[in-house]
Amino acid sequence: MSIFSKIAQGLSRTKANIAGAIDSAFAAFGKLSNDFYDEIEEALILSDAGMSTAEEASALLRERVRAKGIKSAAEARDELRSILIERLGTGDTGMKLGTKPSVILVVGVNGVGKTTTIGKLAAKYTREGKQVVLCAADTFRAAAAEQLEVWAGRAGCAIVSQKEGADPASVVYDAISAARARNADLLICDTAGRLHNKKNLMSELGKIARIIKRELPGCDVETLLVIDAVTGQNGLAQAKEFMQSAGLTGIVLTKLDGTAKGGIVLAISSEMKIPVKFIGVGEQIDDLMEFDAAEYVRALI
Repeated sequence: MSIFSKIAQGLSRTKANIAGAIDSAFAAFGKLSNDFYDEIEEALILSDAGMSTAEEASALLRERVRAKGIKSAAEARDELRSILIERLGTGDTGMKLGTKPSVILVVGVNGVGKTTTIGKLAAKYTREGKQVVLCAADTFRAAAAEQLEVWAGRAGCAIVSQKEGADPASVVYDAISAARARNADLLICDTAGRLHNKKNLMSELGKIARIIKRELPGCDVETLLVIDAVTGQNGLAQAKEFMQSAGLTGIVLTKLDGTAKGGIVLAISSEMKIPVKFIGVGEQIDDLMEFDAAEYVRALI
């Protein structure tokens, strides 16, 4: 199955939400009138793209239709695709993991699919020939380490953990030592499911970042925020808070195979200027896809 087919299949329910509204807008208007642009704007807002992103995309579509002399809805649809791809093209979607070891620090609130994402990342990089070590630094949630151990077994990689309630920064320190001893290529660190309004937990995240910087000076660090796409605009609020506390380098958007509207990808890319690096489109270990703006828009519209 091609990457596009995989994305299209995984996004089938999301496509029904966002594309259905946009399709209705194109079908309802024979002429590209003011009402047509209002309808496109409303469809984008309803898809969780956010007010400012929807307004900007609609205004840009109107401007390009006029400048290019576009008359048909089909041509306007193609132009809208181009605009959305541009909005999603913010930042470098590639992973910077050139040092040995490199670190991926995975953050996010409870219930977004963080542990599952870590397991899928571990499997991906193990398949690519990297030696991976997992760090179970979510010591607050019961059975978090045990769940990560299951994923470590599936991915075929090592894991470092301590007892429940241990200092997360201490677990990260031990994991760094283990990664060095094993000459590992990559260390992937789980963290507690921090509520974005809990300042003490955000401070703990900062402590972990300082440990990594002190023990692995100059190493490549990717800090990925996992967001459940179904949460819609609340995901944007999470991104803003975590950006201040964790210095995010990318977003992983999960559960796009469910009832997510899909437009939150646009809101995050446009408003936060944080690249979406991966999307989750299923529960299988290989259902984590590297994000490609053109293929995403093509799969949706």
